[in-house]
Amino acid sequence: MINDFRFRVAVRVVLIGTTMGLLVYMINRPNMVFAAVLTVLIIAGQLMELYRFSSQTNQKLTRFLESVKYSDFISGFASDNKLGRSFRELNTAFNEVLEAFRKARSEKEEHWQYLNTVVQQVRTGILSFDDDGAIQLINANARKFIGNATLKNIGDLKAFNPGLHQALTTVESGKSTLYKSTEFQLAIQATELRLRGITVKLLTLQNIQSELQRQELEAWQNLTRVLRHEIMNSITPISSLTSTLREILDHDLVQKDEHYELKNEGAEDLREGLGTIESRSKGLIKFIDAYREYTSLPQPRMDTVYVRPLLEKVAQLMRTELKKTTIDFSFSCHPAYIVLQADEEMIEQVLINLVKNAIEASFQSPNPRVELNGFYLDDRVVIEVRDNGTGIIREAMDRIFVPFFTTKKTGRGSG
Repeated sequence: MINDFRFRVAVRVVLIGTTMGLLVYMINRPNMVFAAVLTVLIIAGQLMELYRFSSQTNQKLTRFLESVKYSDFISGFASDNKLGRSFRELNTAFNEVLEAFRKARSEKEEHWQYLNTVVQQVRTGILSFDDDGAIQLINANARKFIGNATLKNIGDLKAFNPGLHQALTTVESGKSTLYKSTEFQLAIQATELRLRGITVKLLTLQNIQSELQRQELEAWQNLTRVLRHEIMNSITPISSLTSTLREILDHDLVQKDEHYELKNEGAEDLREGLGTIESRSKGLIKFIDAYREYTSLPQPRMDTVYVRPLLEKVAQLMRTELKKTTIDFSFSCHPAYIVLQADEEMIEQVLINLVKNAIEASFQSPNPRVELNGFYLDDRVVIEVRDNGTGIIREAMDRIFVPFFTTKKTGRGSG
């Protein structure tokens, strides 16, 4: 108890009161003037000591607040623990608060170092600057894209790369722009935020050149697959039909003396087959020529097309391939005079693809059947390819017209 701060203050107050009482007593005695003056000096000294002793708390609080203000968390409070439990508890509280501040600052610095390391390691360039152009944050990739490792103000970029400077400063918040150079193709996205009352523009710079090259390569690969698919769909029936015509020649061509004779029936089959091969070959040549300069389908050349001869030609082309299967194939056209406006060669290619797909879809079905029909429906001409295969799964129905989408393991999605 003797070391308690409040007890010490009380003792000083009592001593001052006692001394003042003694002074009053001496004033009433004429022969004690000198002693009274001395007592006054003693009282003054006691008051100064009381002020000094009691002001230690204010000094300690002032030093604590200054430590917080100037982030001086190294200093401690323990020099006056002997002044009593109150001072010891106050010192302990101050030290605990300073330790909490010290720990919070340490964690903040660790988080900053961690985030800064992440920002520096990401492959995307990150750059931010304020209204005056002063750069607040820039990572290694952004410096590489800009081409200057010591850039401090975004305005300095205008001197050596005005195009990139314009792209960075004019892109609006929430939007993106594309900047092309000899080395990079940068997709630049911007956003704005307020930090301590200052507007900061944050930009991300992503080099998409490799991605564009990959997509370009993929597009050419897809185009090659389309061409190969279309060529194979046309060459396969032509090859089969050629084999059939050779069989006709082997059976119906008869040698007499120094010349050969061909039966009328064989000659008609040969003429029809060669005409079909010629027509399909010309269509294939035109189809490939249309891709020579452009990667889009050729513009259709509309003409009047008789549906029945069109279906007969497709059936003739597919007949040899159908002979290799057990599929029951038939075609019909009712009425026989149906006509439509279309590009005959292109619609023929479409029907070949559809019939081929129908053959593949129904190949493993019991009693497989493929039909090719032409008819009117609600005053419209309809050409229908029907099979009794498994059909298209429900999940793929919404994507059947997406280029290069397929559910077949060996398909290309170009049909």
